Amino acid sequence: MSCAGGKKLFTPGPLCCSTEVKAAMMQDLGSRDKDFIDCVKEIRTSLLEIAKVSEDDYTAVPLQGSGSYCVEAVLQTTSPREGARVLVLANGAYGNRMVKMCKYAGIETRHETHAEDVPISVHEVKRLLEKDAAWTTVAIVHCETSSGVINPVEEVGLLVHRYCPGAVFFVDAMSSFGAVPLDLTAARIDYLVSSTNKCLEGVPGFSYAICRKQHLLSCKANCRVMSLDLVEQHLSLESNGQFRFTPPTHTFLAFRTAIREYRKEGGLQGRAARYCENQRLLLEGMGRLGYRRLVQPQHASYIITAFLYPTHPNFDFKIFYTKLAEKGKVIYPGKVTRADCFRVGNIGHLFPADMTELLHCVEEVMREMGLPVPLE
Repeated sequence: MSCAGGKKLFTPGPLCCSTEVKAAMMQDLGSRDKDFIDCVKEIRTSLLEIAKVSEDDYTAVPLQGSGSYCVEAVLQTTSPREGARVLVLANGAYGNRMVKMCKYAGIETRHETHAEDVPISVHEVKRLLEKDAAWTTVAIVHCETSSGVINPVEEVGLLVHRYCPGAVFFVDAMSSFGAVPLDLTAARIDYLVSSTNKCLEGVPGFSYAICRKQHLLSCKANCRVMSLDLVEQHLSLESNGQFRFTPPTHTFLAFRTAIREYRKEGGLQGRAARYCENQRLLLEGMGRLGYRRLVQPQHASYIITAFLYPTHPNFDFKIFYTKLAEKGKVIYPGKVTRADCFRVGNIGHLFPADMTELLHCVEEVMREMGLPVPLE
């Protein structure tokens, strides 16, 4: 099986979707139609079930826009107008983006940077929190998509709970939620954000925050931007099931179908098994062709893999990318500062046959570019 129509997207999102997910959008619903309100309710309940948290303790708050909108919404909503201090533990582009968001909002932030190709050090976090525990929010990325590194969220969460009991623990799980195990309760996570067009295999259009309800309600009037206020969004959805502003109705219909497909595949275990097999084939094949990965296996996710540029003088990434795209295979440029690399994702509606086909195209392109096969 493979995604229907168009190019194959070997990216971390947007990504390939099933024919059924796309077909679900062939229906027009008003934002106040009962059918649409029921759809939103089903999705919100399903997200809590996937997160394995109780409706008594958590709420799922969808928000129009990409994942970055929801990340910014959490940072704004959880930061008091006075006295906010946000600690961002960053080892890649998406942690760095959180810092930029805080600066735009005038929120005091400490940007704690770590090496991009290894997980954030639990020992260093412990040492930092022992010296300074006066944070209102501590933020971290679960799977840093710029490199593919998985960060030790549960261990960091316990440290935050121990040393900063009044702080919010916020996790960007954009490219991991639904496919990489993460125990929100054990990790003491207060807010987790992801997006429709990631491991749950929907289409772009909205993101969502899974919020500890009691804390969220204590954040009223914090947000500096009306459209990003998660408290007001939650209250509106709870009162009448409706959004404050026009929702992407077709995206919700597609996402409901995507979640139903997710359950049929076996939930997290089934989805993770397919992604792991996709990556196994990718790594074996790219290894045979002579490519080396940026991140060591013990630190890497099975969501996306960063490969170092070949050192051969004939290699030019723009040409490599363009030739693959002409063959219907879309990969991603690298997004780390310490090394020249490109990234290949294996999430979305992709299957082992798609990975085999990609590898065949990579070899073809290498020969067209005059690269040795395998690389020397």
